[in-house]
Amino acid sequence: MKNALYKNIDICADYTSIPTKMANTNKTLGEFIIENQEEFRYSSGELSRLINSIRLAAKVVNHEVNKAGLVDILGAAGETNIQGEDQQKLDVYANEAFIKTLTNREIVCGIASEEEDDFITIKGRNEKNDNKYIVLIDPLDGSSNIDVNVSVGTIFSIYRRVTPSGTPVTIDDFLQQGNRQVAAGYIVYGTSTMIVYTTGHGVNGFTLNPAIGTYYLSHPNMKFPEDGRIYSVNEGNYVHFPQGIKDYIKYCQKEEGDRPYTSRYIGSLVSDFHRNMIKGGIYIYPNTAKDPNGKLRLLYECNPMAFLAEQAGGKASNGFERILDIQPTELHQRIPFICGSKNMVLKAEEFMQNA
Repeated sequence: MKNALYKNIDICADYTSIPTKMANTNKTLGEFIIENQEEFRYSSGELSRLINSIRLAAKVVNHEVNKAGLVDILGAAGETNIQGEDQQKLDVYANEAFIKTLTNREIVCGIASEEEDDFITIKGRNEKNDNKYIVLIDPLDGSSNIDVNVSVGTIFSIYRRVTPSGTPVTIDDFLQQGNRQVAAGYIVYGTSTMIVYTTGHGVNGFTLNPAIGTYYLSHPNMKFPEDGRIYSVNEGNYVHFPQGIKDYIKYCQKEEGDRPYTSRYIGSLVSDFHRNMIKGGIYIYPNTAKDPNGKLRLLYECNPMAFLAEQAGGKASNGFERILDIQPTELHQRIPFICGSKNMVLKAEEFMQNA
């Protein structure tokens, strides 16, 4: 018995030999991108290169996140971003990593980041502004949790520019409705590192094998269950919520049928969204008396997550209208956000509209 136990320990010591779901799919992210290029209506291959550059930057950030506590990357950086929030050291690092990678690959003509005051214009080859895509990014969502080893993530959104090729990008390129996104996704840095993204043909998840630095298709064709039993909201702000949200939370807590639901709130949008998509649930970040317009950013968080949700059979709303139909008016616009399993969001909207 003792020898058998030690034998099992010896096998598990080589974590690359542990059977995993990815071993069954055996398809890398790079292979998946190449095989599915025909689904994208623009066949230049630039979008594939863009997704690949995000993949590269994600591995760089993942490496730093995994060193948290070992080197001096924890804590505040001593600066505030455009929203007046304290920047964490890893916020700054992730922001620089993604901007540098996207810029050096000469794929995009403009970048907007939650951590930057204004958008960044990028010139392509021969100093021309002839690249087709712009990227909006939240480099490190949930970074306030990094000091306590809670999962964080990156959110990205990709559009085709609307201004003429060869000219500098303008604010109009970034203030597009979410229904015009050509791709969106997130990276979650958790117990495993995953890239989850869509180009408008379903949602697929890829898990990083740290032994060889390759992402494998581990979660094909991800779908929100139509119903769920998890609600994710910061109930500490309950007294400041709109009446409709208060009524919905009471509904979730009432013992009736399959209720009460389970309350699960991580405080990292990527992590809460990822769990709810797999298990079924709803994420709510409403407006409050303190933040009458809501807290989450339309362009960097809500639009990409709404695109993913709808592609996975879910729903995203501000309580009254579809997120992807909202016309942005400013780069750092905030809105209320309700997102998740379709029937749960519909019920929350019903409470909002009847309040």
